Amino acid sequence: MKVVRFKSAESYEPEKDWKRVSLCGEKDISIEHFVKPPRHASPDHNHPNAQVMIVFKGKLTITTDKEEQILDEGDAVYIPGDEMHIVTNPLDVPSVGIDIFVPGRSFDFWLKRKNP
Repeated sequence: MKVVRFKSAESYEPEKDWKRVSLCGEKDISIEHFVKPPRHASPDHNHPNAQVMIVFKGKLTITTDKEEQILDEGDAVYIPGDEMHIVTNPLDVPSVGIDIFVPGRSFDFWLKRKNP
């Protein structure tokens, strides 16, 4: 068993007020808690890892080249590996959720992406 305490977990802000906390950083699975600032959109991106995103608070819009879906509190989405997507908070308040990646991805994904 490996316990991760939220208050002391590894964290960073890829952009102002976009907060990410690593709750599990294993090779076979990684779990990241996030706070998405108001009206923020991630860059169009992909990764080889399959992703499940769960919205705990607020609302998120997931856009792919095939469709756009709005997720409300309690909703989840599965994004296959290598699918290009954008995650947007359409609200004027922060939205909060969890990202699960299988296999696990490097927690500094956004830092590496911003600074290759």
